Amino acid sequence: MSLFENDLYQWRETYFVLFDEVNRLQAEEVVKALTEQDGHFEVTNVDADEAGRLESLTLRSPEDSSAMDITYVVGDEVAEQIAELLQTFARVTLDEVEREKLNLLGECNARYDIFHFEETSFTDNEQEEILDPGALLLVLERLTALCEGVGVDPQSNSFIP
Repeated sequence: MSLFENDLYQWRETYFVLFDEVNRLQAEEVVKALTEQDGHFEVTNVDADEAGRLESLTLRSPEDSSAMDITYVVGDEVAEQIAELLQTFARVTLDEVEREKLNLLGECNARYDIFHFEETSFTDNEQEEILDPGALLLVLERLTALCEGVGVDPQSNSFIP
């Protein structure tokens, strides 16, 4: 079940990890990478294709009052997004690391969508103090490293370090 269908969570933002499809991750590998060092992550609803490659999963981080749905996407939608990103970033002054990421984007043809949710069982004042983006940043960092991809924040049109 997607967190979009769970009244206890409210969607906040979506991030992307773009990568070359040959680096698509095994579901088991992703679950291990997300849970072995951080025991506070709860991974459920893991869906894999017949080869064991990740299709989707749900991750909860109760300590951070957040959760994420992660889904695999390939096809025209990804190609269109990459073309738009290449055009957008070509008009911006980039440092050396960002230029390397921009060059890597041209080799990408798949992505993981990371839908970030906040737990809504708190009052508004409590929620502002409790939600911590640490879990999201850690998940982005690990997925990006595992699939040798590029993390993107589409809200700000920026690369995730």
